[in-house]
Amino acid sequence: MTSPGKPLPQPPKWAGKMLQFLHPSATLEEVEGDLAELYAYWYRQYGKQKATIRYILAVFSVLPPFVRRRRPNHSYSQPLLLSPAMIRNYLTIAWRNLLHQKAYSFINIMGLAVGMTVVMLIGLWIYDELSYNTYHQHYPDIAQVWGGGTDPQNSTIEGSYALQYPVGPTLKDNYAQYFKHVSMAFGIGECTVSTGDKKFSKRGQFIEENALDMLSLRMLQGNYQSLHDPHSVILSQSTAETIFGKEDPMGKRLRIDNLLEVTVTGIYEDIPRNNHFSDIHLFLPWPLLVSYREWMKEGATDWDNRTVNVYVQLQPNTPIETANAAIKDLYSQYVPKDFFTTIEKNKPFVQLIPMSSWHLYSEFENGKPAGGRITYVWLFGIVGSFVLLLACINFINLSTARASTRAREVGVRKAIGSGKGQLIVQFLSESYLVVLLAFSVAVVLLLLVQNPFNELADKDIALPFGQPLFWACMLPFLLLTGCMAGLYPAFYLSSFQPVKVLKGVIQHGRTAALPRKVMVVVQFTVSVMLIMGTLVVYQQIEYARNRPIGYDRQSLLTLDMSDPGYKSKQEVLRNELLRSGVVASVATSSSPLTEVWNVTGGYEWQGKDPDLDASLVRCNVSPDYGKTVGWELVAGRDFSTALATDSTDAIIINQAAVQYMGLQNPVGQKLTDVDEFGTPKWTRTIIGVVKDIVMESPYEPVQPAIYFTNEDAYALLHIKINPAVSASEALPKIEAVFKNIVPSALFNYTFVDEAYAHKFSQEARIGTLAGVFSLLAIFISCLGLFGLASFVAEQRTKEIGIRKVLGASVYTLWHMQTKEFVTLVILACILAIPISYGIMHTWLASYAYHTEISLWIIFLTCIGALLLTLLTVSYQAVKSALMNPVKSLRNE
Repeated sequence: MTSPGKPLPQPPKWAGKMLQFLHPSATLEEVEGDLAELYAYWYRQYGKQKATIRYILAVFSVLPPFVRRRRPNHSYSQPLLLSPAMIRNYLTIAWRNLLHQKAYSFINIMGLAVGMTVVMLIGLWIYDELSYNTYHQHYPDIAQVWGGGTDPQNSTIEGSYALQYPVGPTLKDNYAQYFKHVSMAFGIGECTVSTGDKKFSKRGQFIEENALDMLSLRMLQGNYQSLHDPHSVILSQSTAETIFGKEDPMGKRLRIDNLLEVTVTGIYEDIPRNNHFSDIHLFLPWPLLVSYREWMKEGATDWDNRTVNVYVQLQPNTPIETANAAIKDLYSQYVPKDFFTTIEKNKPFVQLIPMSSWHLYSEFENGKPAGGRITYVWLFGIVGSFVLLLACINFINLSTARASTRAREVGVRKAIGSGKGQLIVQFLSESYLVVLLAFSVAVVLLLLVQNPFNELADKDIALPFGQPLFWACMLPFLLLTGCMAGLYPAFYLSSFQPVKVLKGVIQHGRTAALPRKVMVVVQFTVSVMLIMGTLVVYQQIEYARNRPIGYDRQSLLTLDMSDPGYKSKQEVLRNELLRSGVVASVATSSSPLTEVWNVTGGYEWQGKDPDLDASLVRCNVSPDYGKTVGWELVAGRDFSTALATDSTDAIIINQAAVQYMGLQNPVGQKLTDVDEFGTPKWTRTIIGVVKDIVMESPYEPVQPAIYFTNEDAYALLHIKINPAVSASEALPKIEAVFKNIVPSALFNYTFVDEAYAHKFSQEARIGTLAGVFSLLAIFISCLGLFGLASFVAEQRTKEIGIRKVLGASVYTLWHMQTKEFVTLVILACILAIPISYGIMHTWLASYAYHTEISLWIIFLTCIGALLLTLLTVSYQAVKSALMNPVKSLRNE
């Protein structure tokens, strides 16, 4: 009580007016009085500021929708649903229930935790994919120029990012109103970087100076003019540390491929792994490339050869559609008519592909980005949603299955005045408590699997626990998960009628169990689909891996010969390698076995379709190339050093070229290469046909190719190790030969079989990830099935005891308890098979070279699901069947 004559402290007027305006009038006077007394008490105990805060919170707690409006003729008030005391009470009851039912609590929490872990891993993977290239400040305005044309034979549009040299200057000079920067680039792949006696293999790229500003590289030393000097180089931070250690790299001299002398003029921050330029370790100035590559000087006016990449940055507020419309007809406007004679026939054009599409939409269909990694983003997004759904189904099934144990609790609460809303809030609070506990476990699991996941996914994903965006996403995620898991059980349990449940009457039988059966079927349908899809992916990979590739890739090495020291020592090197005893054969070529480096057009032959603009893969090889790589002749003969005319008159073509050229008897026929004016450059005789060599994607048809000898066009050395010698024994001896003959070169080799295996890395990685997620999905489903089986066995304890007394065998009791679950899984398999078949058949059709879905995959998946079901359910079934009936019936 307050002192006489001393006025009571008054609460904020605006809060009192809001209470009068929004609170039901029937109970307004009583609530106002109670709150006024509470404010006076809080004022004396805590002071005016804290009393005011408490009063405002109290006002909000009694406003709709937190209280139920009562009709004016009712004189009583409903207890508050979300008052701190009630929430504390709900959580206390939920915690006690979890402790009381430890086994079911563990199943619920672990199921949700595994599901959340999968969802968070997939979410981080998807975020990494969607944020590809966003490292660059001008990311929305950066694009790459893509050149295409129409194939007159089938009217399809084909093209690539490789463009003619003059495209870059033409865009700069004639379309400056659309582009802030235009930069040409030329990748040199792996190059040898040396300083003193130290040599390193790094990836480099020649690029124009304005690219540094366009890409907004974060310069740690130097600036955006660091490539102004034609003999400069800028290094990534990690590359500089690798080469120079703790020394200051600025001003230091380097040699590139033992050919170019450059000076370090800048250091830039390492570009993140999820970036188009992440594998570039150093950038070199464009004028340096032009100064030492004669063919690049000539390329400045050459509209025939596609050798460079062109990147652009749009002017501010310039839509990419506007720029595309302006540059589309670049060829027809600026290519000399007497130089480029195929404009009318091929209708060549250029277009801008935004940086956002380079990674996710890397595949083209009829001249438009049509797919790529975005397919896997959608795939894993769906998988993550399914896995979370399975975990939530476990919670729903176990909560509703154990309804009978909570029925009397609900009846008593309703009998003493609890409303349905209060019960719903209570049960939802239990589900959110489980979700919070599961999330805590999921965070621990995420920490444990971070490194293995990054290694498996070939990513460098950091856990974003310190980023507000992560927690901003987690809050709705937890709210949604808790709602998904707890909403149906909350409404289901709160709907019990107190009169019936207190008499012991609660709905049983088929109707009550039907929702649970449906959800079990959904769980296993999804799980079977995921497993079947994963097996099809692996079948497709193995099918392509076992495809005949046209050569023997075992014990075959490839080395780069860009170092000038090789030029005059190829024959000496070859002889010394053969004399070492560990090498069976040596050959050279202008391109690797696993890539296409050169595609040229302008070929003529007898019987050629005049509408065909022939393009062929072109590879220069030494005479021993076929022997070294082990290609297979199907007609004619191989190159021979004994025939001098082979170096000037002979070519070998592959089977794809025979079909492409429409030749019936190819051996002995002539092939002529003509220039852009129609003047023949050379004419050679086809002396042999080899089986198709898979040089690009093992999932696509082999391109038509020609092979001929040209002593001046060798870039790579191929070494076949003696089959009688192991690689570990051969490599040191081969390296010793190289160091003795070409000491300036870095002995940097590649096993051809490893390079070929790399072609399957993306599909194999996706398949492995999908397999792991599928196994976790089936684990979650089996976890829920185990919980249901345990509950059913517990509910039927007395029935099982009576049956045992009457003579039922263990097998009979086991069969009685498992047949229902097995039936549900069989139904799930029946539903999953056509859905999975349709989806995977469509996916396989996207590959030109693909397998067919085998029956063994369907059979194996279904049998596996049934066996897992039996193993999961049988433990509890056998356990209850072996129980002593005296113990189970003693209460009777």
